[in-house]
Amino acid sequence: MAFELDVKKEGVVSLVEDTDLGTIIKPLVKEIHLFDSYVAGTTHLQDKSALETIQVGDSLILRREDNKFDSNAIQVLTEDGRKLGYVPEKDNVVFARLMDAGKLLKARISGIDQKGSFKRIAVGIYLVDF
Repeated sequence: MAFELDVKKEGVVSLVEDTDLGTIIKPLVKEIHLFDSYVAGTTHLQDKSALETIQVGDSLILRREDNKFDSNAIQVLTEDGRKLGYVPEKDNVVFARLMDAGKLLKARISGIDQKGSFKRIAVGIYLVDF
């Protein structure tokens, strides 16, 4: 519908980060390291081209997903919005609750290991706060 209300839960920082106000707030933003994990589901991607362009140190977007198999599913996306996979189900409960409460979480690639045709992407998960 043309008149639907689109509610975003990414938090205040994400709403202003690409604006003049974001330039003012950015020095006040801090990232609090919460956990080290990896990206699950990379072998099931339909478009694997994103796996060829990522590098250690890249920032990643975490986004909640309505998923019938996992009610706490969190997608892991590149900064340009291409899907890499998911936060592993064994690790996602607390992060899903934080995101549902309006907290902004992001990830950063801490390592990439090629194991045959499989690419294991290690990530750090951060709470963005100010």
